[in-house]
Amino acid sequence: MSNDTYRTRSVTYQLFIGVVVLSLSFAAAMLFGAADTTAKDVWLALTSDVKTNSVNIIRELRLPREIAAILVGAGLSVAGAIMQGMTRNPLADPGLLGLTAGANAALAVTLAMFPSTNYLGMTIACFIGAGVGAGLVFGIGSLKRGGFSPFRIVLAGAAVSAFLFAIAEGISLAFKLSKDVSMWTAGGLVGVSWAQIKIILPFILIGIFVSFLLARQLTILSLNEEVAVGLGQKTMQVKVILFILIILLTGAAVAVVGNIAFLGLMIPHIVRPIAGKDYRSILPMSAVFGASFMLLADTVSRTINAPYETPVVAIISMMGLPFFLFIVNKRGRTFS
Repeated sequence: MSNDTYRTRSVTYQLFIGVVVLSLSFAAAMLFGAADTTAKDVWLALTSDVKTNSVNIIRELRLPREIAAILVGAGLSVAGAIMQGMTRNPLADPGLLGLTAGANAALAVTLAMFPSTNYLGMTIACFIGAGVGAGLVFGIGSLKRGGFSPFRIVLAGAAVSAFLFAIAEGISLAFKLSKDVSMWTAGGLVGVSWAQIKIILPFILIGIFVSFLLARQLTILSLNEEVAVGLGQKTMQVKVILFILIILLTGAAVAVVGNIAFLGLMIPHIVRPIAGKDYRSILPMSAVFGASFMLLADTVSRTINAPYETPVVAIISMMGLPFFLFIVNKRGRTFS
């Protein structure tokens, strides 16, 4: 059996397991919640036009919410994997490196200056803010001679994120928008509508699809940039495209769910023992397991203190912070 055939079969098995996990997570998310529903209610909501209270709750509230969870989980996980591969930084994550903070700040500015902006306009503002946040972090992190190290980037990310969150908070207080802005900064999927999903869906699907097409180039780039140049890869063009993909995926996710950190950090590390170092495996696995993780986190947030809802960002952060410290402890000696 050739190496290519073996790799293809291995990826197929991995994705099959991932899809099974995703299906079970989706079923659990649809079934459990503050309102009592049954498997029959879920089936009728997905396959028929029957209208009962339970079916309407599933069809109009839970279904768009869990589809959004799938898109957000997949988008942020793939964005995190791309960042880690492109920068060769095991601590890279959209929430830790200024992207979500930038998107939140841009959202606050948009609500204050253009209060009648529709959801598409707010989504575009999130894209711009994510790009500005990432640009500030990488710009500050590379000021010192010798380029940027993983630790320096993380410190720059923390500083820039705190600064941008302060801007968002200041604007929200000055323009009396605290309630509107905090709805995003708290991080959650409450009230997600089909109209919102229709707007973010193409951005996330296109971003993930193009990242899959560039997975081979990302693998080479993640190992050694000099080797990539030696193989004829146009590294600057690849990096620019990957950076745009990160902004698209992160901006679309933040437009729906607000500030969520650690998800893009954890999932790529979780799938690497299974997928190896080849991003042709890492990216699809990150998308599938990121979607599953977000579904489970949202289910826990809805049920752990029902009928009250716990912010999903708190659920993810409770797991993400220890994971972050574990990665620092495990790989700290390799940092410059």
